[in-house]
Parts: sequence; structure tokens; C-alpha cells
Amino acid sequence: MKILLISPTLQGIGGIAQHVRDLIKFLKEHGHDVDIISSENIPTIPFKKLKNPSFLISSFFKTKFMKDYDIVHAQHPIAALAMRNISGKKILTIHGIYSEQIGMLHGTLSSKLSNKFEKNAFSWADAVTAGSKEAFDYYSKLGSKVFFVPNAIDIKSLPSGFDTKYEKQIIFAGRLSKEKGILTILETAKSLPKDVHLIIIGTGPEENIVIESAKNLENVHFLGYQPKEKTIPLIRGSILLIQPSFAEGISATLLESMACKTPIIATNIGGNKELFVHNKTGILIEPGNSNELLKEIMRMLNDQNLRDEIARSAYDEVQKYDWSNVGQLYLDLYKKLLKS
Repeated sequence: MKILLISPTLQGIGGIAQHVRDLIKFLKEHGHDVDIISSENIPTIPFKKLKNPSFLISSFFKTKFMKDYDIVHAQHPIAALAMRNISGKKILTIHGIYSEQIGMLHGTLSSKLSNKFEKNAFSWADAVTAGSKEAFDYYSKLGSKVFFVPNAIDIKSLPSGFDTKYEKQIIFAGRLSKEKGILTILETAKSLPKDVHLIIIGTGPEENIVIESAKNLENVHFLGYQPKEKTIPLIRGSILLIQPSFAEGISATLLESMACKTPIIATNIGGNKELFVHNKTGILIEPGNSNELLKEIMRMLNDQNLRDEIARSAYDEVQKYDWSNVGQLYLDLYKKLLKS
């Protein structure tokens, strides 16, 4: 098959970028011809509020002059306008609930505008895939062409090794933004015992606040952006990974932590509720509750048997999210569309 992937980003630690990189790898390994349009190979404005709008416009004009493909696969509604330009069977993959994410970041008016846009994007696709059951249920209300294809990781390709810098080491790895719960983490960090060391990896709009916290708290260590070759050993070398998000699909970071056998404390929202059974495959807390987060961190640190049990169960659970299983779901969908 000749396949075009359109994604607002291909580089960095973000979930969409990682998903697209792994999908490209899977498709090429299975003998398919894959092209990519992303912000890395077309002109965009490299500023926070202008990058996605400029990608939408630039990718739209780029595809005006492209030839036909068997499959045109857009990642994220922002890529759907470009997808619309090209002949071929069209698939839109939505990571989370787009309008809700926009509303959380930019307010009610932006949420209403994005809601209208995502409905248009939905109508341009021959099929829509949702990476979590929550998103599947939401978008299924718009029509019957929605398929549940969970987010995935390539377990066998995860970097090896352990990086334990402190005896009691916990970690957060992700976007430094309000919806990822970084402010909850920083509030919790103020009450952590001095011998519990929190490593924070990532970049984002709240980075300056994280830097200040790391200056004021000797057991908070901000490492900024780190490549996967360094991030995975740090996750594997930590006692816990914490991710108290306010909105989440099926997070690649959480899947990676499960594959690393590092127990997780996450919030009882979105895709987290699909990944974790409380006290069995992970620990679930309410979003925004720094006291509950602190309580569960200390409970887990003091109960190695619980940590070991959770790590084993989560490792067994994550196997179904490997690309060897999820990638085949995409291939089956591509073939189904081509036959229709």
C-alpha cells in the first residue's frame, strides 16, 4: 500500500509524535510505502499559539499538489483539512477528546470553535479511530464509522538499563502543563520527606514554575527534555511514576512505565480508567488532589509487596498494547476501507 501520514509533529516526547513514529516503523517493516507530512518538513511558525494554525494552513497547501495515495491517515483533527485534499481512503485518528482538551487549555470559546471543527473533520474521513474507549464513546455519537484502536508502544525497542540516582526516587515524565497535573505535583512536592527525591522530565508552558520549585526544594530535580534513551532508564530506575492528569487518553508514558515494571499513580479519568484497576494494575486518585497524591506516594513507598504485585499485573496488561497487536488493527482497517 502507498500510505500518507499527516501529523502536526513527528519529533519530541509527545504522545502523538511517538505514536506516528512507531506507526511509520511498523508499516515500513510490513513492506508498505509511507510518506509523511509534519511540522518538521513544511513551514510552520515556531511559537506556541501559532504552530498548529500555521501547520493547518501549510499542510493544506502542501497537499494541493500531491498525487493520489491508497490511504491518507491524518493524526489529530488539525491534520484533517490537508487530508481532505488528497484522493484515497481517508482515516482520522483522534488522540483524546479534542474539544475538551482545547477547552481545558484555552477556555470555553476555543472549545466551541474546536467542537465545530472536529465535527467537520469527522465528516471528511472515511473512518475515524479513537485511542481510548472514552474517546470512542464520545465520537461514536457522531456516526458509525468510528473504530477503537488503542494507542501502543513497541515494547521490545524500549532502551535497556536502570538509572537510579537516589535511593527513594519517583518520577514524572511528560508535558509541563496544567492538564498534565504538574501544578498538583509541585504542591505535593512541598510535603515530600527530604529523602524522597522527585525527578521531573519534560518541557511546556509551566516550565518556569518547575524551575523555581527545583531551586527551592532540594529533593526536586528538573532535568528538562530528555531523549527516550535516557528517560526510559530513569523510569525503570524509579520506585514510582506519577501522572496526575486532568485529561488523558491512553498515555504512551504510562504504557512505557508498565512495560518497565515501574508502578504508577495516576488520576481516575479518561484512558487511565481503562489501563488501571485500583490497587491491582495501578493506583488511581482524584485529579487536583495533592493531599491524596502525597498519601498514595507514601503508602506505595512503604509497601514493597503492593508495588511488586502492581508491577507484575501491569506488565501483563501492557502486552496487548504492543505494536505487534495494535499495528495489525490499523492494517486490517486499511484493507477493509480499500475493499469498500
